Amino acid sequence: MGRAEERRARQRGGHRAASEGRSSGGQGQGRIRRLFTWRKILGTFFGLCLLGMGAFIVLYMVIDIPEGNADAQEQSSVYKYSDGSIMARNGKVNREVVDLAQVPKEVQRAFVAAENKTFYKDAGVDLKGTARGLLNTVSGKGAQGGSTITQQYVKNYYLTQDQTVSRKFKELVISLKLDQEKSKDYILAGYMNTSYYGRGAYGVQAAAQAYYGVDSEDLEVEQGAYLAALLQAPSQYDWAVASETGKKLVKNRWNYVLDNMVEQGWLDGSERSGMEFPVPENPKGNPGMAGQTGYLVEAANNALKRQLVAEGAVEDAKQADALVDLGGWTITLNIDKKKQAALEKAVKAQLTDKLDPKARKVDADVQAGAVSVDPKTGAVVAMYGGVDYLKHYMNNATRADYQPASTFKPVILAAAIEEQAETQDGEPITANTVYDGTSKRPVEDNGRKVGFTPENQGDVDYGDITVQTGMNKSVNSVFAQMGVDIGMEKVMETAGKLGMNVEKLEAVPAQTLGSMGASPLEMAGVYATLDNHGKKTTPTILKSAEHLDRTVTVPDAVGEQVISREAADTVTSVLTGVVDDGTARAAVREHPLRAGQQVAGKTGTSDNNKSAWFAGYTPDLVTTVGLFGEDDKPPHPQVEMYGAGGEERVNGGGFPAQIWSAYTFGVMEKTSRFDLETSQGAAVKPPPSPSSSSPTPSDTPTEEPTTEAPTTEPPTEEPTTEAPTTEPPTEEPTTEAPTSPPFTPPTIEVPEDSGKPTDRAEE
Repeated sequence: MGRAEERRARQRGGHRAASEGRSSGGQGQGRIRRLFTWRKILGTFFGLCLLGMGAFIVLYMVIDIPEGNADAQEQSSVYKYSDGSIMARNGKVNREVVDLAQVPKEVQRAFVAAENKTFYKDAGVDLKGTARGLLNTVSGKGAQGGSTITQQYVKNYYLTQDQTVSRKFKELVISLKLDQEKSKDYILAGYMNTSYYGRGAYGVQAAAQAYYGVDSEDLEVEQGAYLAALLQAPSQYDWAVASETGKKLVKNRWNYVLDNMVEQGWLDGSERSGMEFPVPENPKGNPGMAGQTGYLVEAANNALKRQLVAEGAVEDAKQADALVDLGGWTITLNIDKKKQAALEKAVKAQLTDKLDPKARKVDADVQAGAVSVDPKTGAVVAMYGGVDYLKHYMNNATRADYQPASTFKPVILAAAIEEQAETQDGEPITANTVYDGTSKRPVEDNGRKVGFTPENQGDVDYGDITVQTGMNKSVNSVFAQMGVDIGMEKVMETAGKLGMNVEKLEAVPAQTLGSMGASPLEMAGVYATLDNHGKKTTPTILKSAEHLDRTVTVPDAVGEQVISREAADTVTSVLTGVVDDGTARAAVREHPLRAGQQVAGKTGTSDNNKSAWFAGYTPDLVTTVGLFGEDDKPPHPQVEMYGAGGEERVNGGGFPAQIWSAYTFGVMEKTSRFDLETSQGAAVKPPPSPSSSSPTPSDTPTEEPTTEAPTTEPPTEEPTTEAPTTEPPTEEPTTEAPTSPPFTPPTIEVPEDSGKPTDRAEE
């Protein structure tokens, strides 16, 4: 064998070895490739498709269109007090079925334009929307959209609102069969007659009467477009109770409906351009919901609807509305019957009996709202929503469109303690920290003026005062600077932890004046969390809810520690000074039924005297009372309350604090003391002001003693909680002279401040 042949032989041997090596190392990969060939993947896919088609054919054959069950489900709901006694019953469902001929053609088309533009052409189902709904149901995501009018009618009339895979398959099959067996007009009429529109109205006829006081045949296209828009979120879009966001959304939806009608050729463009939004009438209400009952039932229903969505029992708020308002529920509220009666009595005696709209027009514009909460459980034990649910539909206890004013100041102090914040000079912020209380003092951030110069009420200059005194007298300049010292982001973060809705609020110094919107219910949660030593306490009106075989789980109202006990207890300690040496002393400290009860609280009066508050608590009960200036004529804008009740101005230390005292001390079973863990102690005594300046000429010593050390502070009017506005002083002067116990309440009235209204907000 020559050399060339030997070389070729060696090469052949090497190739064989390499080939054998590759073969042995790639056996696993080869097997995987053989298992997952394109042919096998496609075969499996088509097999599954055939299996699904076969299953669907079987379902199509075995599922028939059932008898309608909507009428069979009509029942009354029962509402109970916390002790199990009956509060109210809802009557028969408000529904009147009408023929499609009794609905104008343009209005019919408005509903189609709103919900399902392809209604007249489709086969009754939206396969993409249904598939998405099935996927969301299986994955636990809940809400989905995209159902056709036919599918929605099937769900409303033939099935239930349950969110299950089997219900969705049934909905799909029945919708296909119904579309084949019935006309589009039959389906559209059924849909319009079974849908829920809010205000307890089922069907277009009941809705036309509820919102516009007309029969369905007299509806104008603009009104029909609004009713069609309502179906997306009846509770949120009801103009009478909608928030500003809700009103904006329903207007956008209304425009969407009309624009779709133009697009489909159902409405002339020039006619559409001249249309104006048809504001609905105010609700008439169910006679059985008169007085406070309607407010309580509405609040319980809303809480139940939110919980149904939260636990995934329904897909969205629209289905929750339908399920709750259809009836058949037994709902127990946390409302204590005796406390509820006491709160109503207190409002009547301390406010409404003193209002005389015939003598003073402004008296007709005063609205009261109040919420009382057990801080240990979060239970809402009493609620005052307004003069009468049938006369004033908006629940003043839950509305969040008025400013909480100086009731926000404790949140700022809580943030300071929680964050262990320091002043610009590096001094820790405590109750004894000294701030400059000069009115209109420019707020600074590390030597840089931030362009915010808040004015104190009455433009009073307090000079150097402690945080305690600043809280007692509600000095704006002190808390504006404190907010910047802490960092407004931290202040707003603390507000959110305590229970305020701050998601859309800017973290700017002006927020220190309480210029955001908040409800008495929301502020009750903030103060209940402080009272409960920093554990998040969410006011809860719903105790239990049962419906046939469904029981709703009410979440625990007391949650985790959201701020430290030291921070919460320190704020409580400081707030006792507001009652004993500050703006609430006249109405609260000297009340004859107080019997030594320890109280913490804060007053507040907003810009231009449009709202006035007192939020106060004992160890066992938290109650917030708000008074709101609202024009009694539609569209009910916010108005000033100057002169109401014969007072020069309405302030937090007046009617709100008087209502609070009459109620709280009236239901108090025993006196109790706060169990506080704070390095500053309970009921901090404000030391004499570091300022050597003499009192202002308006200071008038009172003849009442105080448990605090005597001060030579300026008047105890509450300063502003708003951006500067020019309003008169609110509270009486409190430069007090010390006396020795025992104390007998004086018979001499404290002189009123003679200051004229200014353009600044109070407190």
